[in-house]
Amino acid sequence: MPLFERDDVRIDYTDTGTGFPVLLIAPGGMRSTMNTWAAMAWNPLAALADDHRIIAMDQRNAGGSFAPVSADDGWHTYTADQLALLDHLGIGRCHVIGMCIGGPYSLALAMAAPERIASAVLLQPIGIDDNRQAFVDMFDGWAAEVGDAHPEADEAAFASFRQNMYGGDFVFVASPDDVSSIETPLLVAMGDDLYHPQSVSREIARAGRDVTFIERWKDDEVLADTDASIKAFLAANTPG
Repeated sequence: MPLFERDDVRIDYTDTGTGFPVLLIAPGGMRSTMNTWAAMAWNPLAALADDHRIIAMDQRNAGGSFAPVSADDGWHTYTADQLALLDHLGIGRCHVIGMCIGGPYSLALAMAAPERIASAVLLQPIGIDDNRQAFVDMFDGWAAEVGDAHPEADEAAFASFRQNMYGGDFVFVASPDDVSSIETPLLVAMGDDLYHPQSVSREIARAGRDVTFIERWKDDEVLADTDASIKAFLAANTPG
């Protein structure tokens, strides 16, 4: 798989297929890697292979990607990586599909570079609903795994990074008012567990200007409908 290198950052990615581009941001929290898609009920790498150019990536310090860790790291750091990869590939505009942590990442892209995001699909986005400790524990588990590879970052730096990521409310990167300002069309497939509360998905759908909302989407008997709905949404929002 190719590597995109920018300063001290290395991003492992794949670039396959033809058609209007789709950037995939995988589930897995701090361990967001493109290989995770293969285990999901709906796998865009397979489902969209015939109609789109698909860019999948390991987020920094997950899978094959690496970057230094600093106290200033946060959601904006990942957004910069994602946009830099699109620049590297010469992609001016694309759809983005994000699952789990990819939900906030997708919203962050839609806010930071609205002219570049034609539409965003948020599959069971993470967010806050009496579950903050679960995110703290998830981050700390990841930090323990990668810490030896980061002598540049002490305990205080990781603690600051964790606060930057998971100290906020709602979807961490945005308030409901922020979501209401997003003009990018959104499709939200509802979450229903500790990390992906129903309430967060419903509030995104309520606050958003242009939202397609799917409550039930992962069960075997509705997967064909899910596939058709996502493909129709992408087609309706593909320029030209």
